[in-house]
Amino acid sequence: MPLINLPAFSGDLLADFERMETLRVDTPVIQPAEPFLDMAGEDLRRRIFLTQSETGESLCLRPEFTIPVCLRHIETATGTPQRYAYLGEVFRQRREGASEFYQAGIEDLGERDTARADARAVGDAMQVLANRLPGRRLKVTLGDQSVFEAVIAACGLPTGWQKRLIHAFGDPKQLQKLLAELADPASEGVFGHEVERLAIMGMLEDEDRLVAHIGQTMEATGYSTNASRSPRDIARRLKEKMELANTRLDKATLAVMREFLTLDLPLADAPAALFSFAAKSGLKIEVALSLFDARVAALSRAGADIGLIRYRAAFGRPLDYYTGLVFEIEAEEEAAVLAGGGRFDRLLTLLGAREHIPAVGFSLWLDRIEHAVAAAGGAK
Repeated sequence: MPLINLPAFSGDLLADFERMETLRVDTPVIQPAEPFLDMAGEDLRRRIFLTQSETGESLCLRPEFTIPVCLRHIETATGTPQRYAYLGEVFRQRREGASEFYQAGIEDLGERDTARADARAVGDAMQVLANRLPGRRLKVTLGDQSVFEAVIAACGLPTGWQKRLIHAFGDPKQLQKLLAELADPASEGVFGHEVERLAIMGMLEDEDRLVAHIGQTMEATGYSTNASRSPRDIARRLKEKMELANTRLDKATLAVMREFLTLDLPLADAPAALFSFAAKSGLKIEVALSLFDARVAALSRAGADIGLIRYRAAFGRPLDYYTGLVFEIEAEEEAAVLAGGGRFDRLLTLLGAREHIPAVGFSLWLDRIEHAVAAAGGAK
């Protein structure tokens, strides 16, 4: 596979990162596959290039930098807060463009002032792109998964439904499909019939009895638990399935959720609109909204042009590890996203960190930026 030439602006980009007080790091091209398969999300999982070590360990070509940088941070026991910068090749299948391309970015780990760190991530990404594309107007789309999670929790949804909706955040079609199911629940094929059969037998109310029944069935059919879930895991999933199938929200609550998902307005107007929405709907989401408001204020203090930023309540990004802020940046007259990022506060703990480490970051697609620079006449 031939190497891709670095864009001409790469040196200036690295100089920007240095001025932003980051530590440049690199990570191995060959990575353990499990963290990406477990945490990166379905969209990335189906695009990565997998291989295997001599001992049978699943490996992959580095499909992105966030997980490798976090793993490196944990392995080297570097203290926080720490800001890392990177620039290197990533490998994944894309609908358009080469499967081997360069990305750069910053991962900000351990900053406890999350509003300040969020604002710095958005502001730095905007500044880097403005330096490459002087005179071009940027368009920033911002969402907040933590506000979305607060809304669905305040609506009183069961845990199983909350998980399904959170997993679909950022996928408008899937969200609307799930809301339609909440409005008119129906059994789900063969699995739904199995839940109904077990309910008739009275087993769903007695977990130990259900576990024993599943274990006996698995043993009788020769179904191995080594490569799959245990009988208790399956039992809990069946009970959750029953809860999901039996949940139906009233029209007023569904209307509140749908109203929230239609919010799309300039960021400067978003805090007031969100507080007004919460007051009108009676939802207790003040904590999430206060953090949102603090981020907008921090962006203004940092000098970011918030007039370029738009808030969309339904906006998310296709990576499962995001927990709060999510954003993407385009340039006017460019169809492609040039930069994207967000907050991933749970990721380092899931990867093995011994203490909670808040984190936020962004990535830059250098081939797309190079195309935009060329279209602008070769600007720096």
